[in-house]
Amino acid sequence: MLYAEANGITICYDVMGPEDGRPLLLIMGLTTQLVAWPEGFCRQLVDSGHRVIRFDNRDCGLSTKLEHKGVPDIMAMAENLAKGVAVAPPYTLSDMAADAVGLADALELHRFHVCGLSMGGMIAQILAMEYPARVLSLTSMESTTGEHDLPPATPEAAAAVASLAPTKRDRYIAHMGTIYRAFAGGSEALDEGLQAELSAEAYDRAFYPMGFPRQMAAIFAAPGRRKALGAVACPTLVIHGTHDALVPPAHGKDTARAIPGAELLMVEGLGHGMAYPGLWTTMTTRIAELTQAADS
Repeated sequence: MLYAEANGITICYDVMGPEDGRPLLLIMGLTTQLVAWPEGFCRQLVDSGHRVIRFDNRDCGLSTKLEHKGVPDIMAMAENLAKGVAVAPPYTLSDMAADAVGLADALELHRFHVCGLSMGGMIAQILAMEYPARVLSLTSMESTTGEHDLPPATPEAAAAVASLAPTKRDRYIAHMGTIYRAFAGGSEALDEGLQAELSAEAYDRAFYPMGFPRQMAAIFAAPGRRKALGAVACPTLVIHGTHDALVPPAHGKDTARAIPGAELLMVEGLGHGMAYPGLWTTMTTRIAELTQAADS
């Protein structure tokens, strides 16, 4: 693992691919470590000409934990937001986007491609909006504009995301299997064995559930981006799964409509997550086409 000082914190990252490859920042979702981008998926991106940079967001994995920010009351925040009362999170998604830019600065990447999944997709969208001179292309995966008129997660997926992670290794791995089955929306493409491997690797690397409320607070407090995304000028690909139970397909379609010229790739059988190896080539091929076109 490598470390960089960025935006006042320490970010853990790794790099795959040649120095002259197209630089691609991969941004993961809620309390999900860089290893959730499976190595096989990343190798496909490298083979198609990328230099892949994965990193742990703040409050996750081996990056800085912001415990001095306290633990927000998520339920109280949700109630206040429902009443139209403004809330103040410990930090914002824009702060997390600034972390990514700080990492790019540390790596001397003036311009780069960005691909984010779920919360990472939200951060990637904000990067494209707030740092247009830096972002060559945007891939938003399994993500959303964050508008409240979009359909909610299924009850099973909503309950899964709110559940507490067990502290024992074997129970944690089984728990994560249950969560990702709920996120899969009944898809047979989910590779449960691979998901167990990813969960085990994450547990062994860094078990830190306390980042969840602070990152969730950043998501809750973020305003909807539908109108603001109209200013995104870089080439954009929106990837979404037909079986995503946590962020239903309407969210991906809304994101693509909001961004001028965005391409929408609806992947048959894709749920929420990355343990779908049979679908990786479909996704990496289109990402490579996007980044190649943006570079030219």
